[in-house]
Amino acid sequence: MKKNMGSVDKTIRVIVAAVVAGLYYKEIISGTFGIVLLALAGVFVLTSLVSFCPLYTLFGINTCSKKS
Repeated sequence: MKKNMGSVDKTIRVIVAAVVAGLYYKEIISGTFGIVLLALAGVFVLTSLVSFCPLYTLFGINTCSKKS
């Protein structure tokens, strides 16, 4: 897998995942909607850790900075 995520993109995904987790555990979001958001947050964290997003490949997006 070739990296296709930049550091800003990874940081935003981790922050969004942390906010969703916080909202879920404070019971602001709950039920099926909360579980779906938690699953999405998990995907965000996982893709941030490996610096690869499969959807970016499908759409031809690359936020990773180019090395000269």
